[in-house]
Amino acid sequence: MFLDLTEEQKLIQDTARDFARVELEPAAAALDQGGDRSPLLANLKKLAELGFMGLNVKGEYGGSETGVVSFSLAVTEIARACASTAVTVSVNNMVAEVIQAVGSEEQRNAYIPKICSGEFSAGGFALTETGAGSDPAGMCTQAVDDGDSWVLNGAKIFITSAPYAGVFVVWAVTDKEAPKGKGISCFLVEAGTKGLIIGKEEKKMGQHASATNEVIFDDCRIPKSALMGKRNDGFRIAAGELAGGRIGIGSLGLGVGLAAMDYATRYVTERSQFGQKLSNFQAIQWMIADAYTELEAARLLLMSAACRKEFGRSFAKEASMAKMFATEAANKACYSALQMLGGYGYTQDFPVERYARDARITSIYEGTNEIQRLIISREILKNIS
Repeated sequence: MFLDLTEEQKLIQDTARDFARVELEPAAAALDQGGDRSPLLANLKKLAELGFMGLNVKGEYGGSETGVVSFSLAVTEIARACASTAVTVSVNNMVAEVIQAVGSEEQRNAYIPKICSGEFSAGGFALTETGAGSDPAGMCTQAVDDGDSWVLNGAKIFITSAPYAGVFVVWAVTDKEAPKGKGISCFLVEAGTKGLIIGKEEKKMGQHASATNEVIFDDCRIPKSALMGKRNDGFRIAAGELAGGRIGIGSLGLGVGLAAMDYATRYVTERSQFGQKLSNFQAIQWMIADAYTELEAARLLLMSAACRKEFGRSFAKEASMAKMFATEAANKACYSALQMLGGYGYTQDFPVERYARDARITSIYEGTNEIQRLIISREILKNIS
């Protein structure tokens, strides 16, 4: 097995790291305090111009065509500076990929270049509902066939980037009589469509700069051509894209965990107690050893899942393993980092408390880690059977 990165992958990683340090890190703390999102949107445009909004998208649609490994590397480096920017990059890539995978040629040409170029600040992935989070097949939003149109009614929650998304990939029930999960279809809905309403923004524990909103469909009429893929085949599409998205969220978690431990490790080499550097104490050394070992294991799991997807192999189990392990390792790393800083770690004068808040959601969104365990065990038991 060859674990070294290619020259192109190294270039992507270095470019993302440099951009994150110069552009994202200086703005991250202020963005976390809320208010003006213009620096976030400006940086998203710059990232698009650098090619980070379509890393696994074909060049003919404006993508960078650098692959899934490069995507994982880029999200990790961006997350080390700003988790809110990283989640937007991850979701944008996922939206572009799902349109590429199942959209018509007309749909691909209409929307993917706008996401990749930054003409659209973001794309929206509208799947989750109040009663359909871990169980998306239980969604209630409906799309009714009305001659030359579809009419959408319902509501989605926790939609990343909703206020500034240019297009939404939306799932809705198109056959109420079909067995659960079998009568769902996938649609593309442009921002500004009559009946598409951006609802309240959630006040979250972390990742404050990334908008998370309710999206309401009130007699939202869209053309027949807005159907993406086959009618009643939407749940399969969602399941496949969520597996890829888990590589992004695992990579995001890894980046936040590394940022926290890097900061804390530098801190303990400078801070003294009892007449010596904190880094001389075994308790601190063991925190460092455990956290970096787990983060390195997370990196390898993510690379395995990313490689399998890039080479066209099955990767759902591996993506779930990587997402689950990486996000839990990130949360542990952030809390170890906070402990290493002592009382200062709990204050907003130091970035570790922000890292801890930003990391917490990673074990919940893109499928809770409890759901990841179900997927992993199901795949293992299926193979044994």
